[in-house]
Amino acid sequence: MSRASAVDPPELDADRAESAGDGVGERLRALRVARGMSARDLARRLGISPSAVSQIERGVMQPSVSRLIAITDELDVPLTSVFDPSGSQAPTTPTSFGLRRAEHDTAIVLDDGVTFRRISPVPTPGVDYFESTYPPGATAHSDAGLFRHEGYEVGTVVSGELTVDFDDERVVLRPGDAISYPCSRPHRLHNTSSEPVVARWLVVHGAR
Repeated sequence: MSRASAVDPPELDADRAESAGDGVGERLRALRVARGMSARDLARRLGISPSAVSQIERGVMQPSVSRLIAITDELDVPLTSVFDPSGSQAPTTPTSFGLRRAEHDTAIVLDDGVTFRRISPVPTPGVDYFESTYPPGATAHSDAGLFRHEGYEVGTVVSGELTVDFDDERVVLRPGDAISYPCSRPHRLHNTSSEPVVARWLVVHGAR
């Protein structure tokens, strides 16, 4: 997915957007099965019902950003692994390099219309590097509560105005602004403006 300009939201044709959204659940299921974890066990770990896991995996319901991160954390896989059609990670070696041509760029569409696009050409050990777009009024979380997850996060706003809530402070980021924080600190990302927000994120994990 590519942006037409610095202020325009990403454009996906209807078929591509539907395919990107529907593929999330399928890839999450493949990742869960590869880990040898049952849907019931995953639901218990997430604190949700098995039917909710089933709906996500069948594409009936799109997960929010926070739910997607919670699932990948429980499965102990990189967030960007959901971009791979097979739900598997491409092998990497210290002497190899990753390459993805622009015409093969893909995105995933989550709950509230939030769109993720992987920037790293292939899964990179210990690092998630991606671009997110938040439509007006969108939030990264399915409820009003704050969220925490694994890793250390660094973000830069490319366009628009992104609001970050912490437990004791609210920060408003504008184009060119950057922020970093441990993901264990409760936080919430949302777009309270009337324009879409595009931001790029680097999440650094410990050894998996």
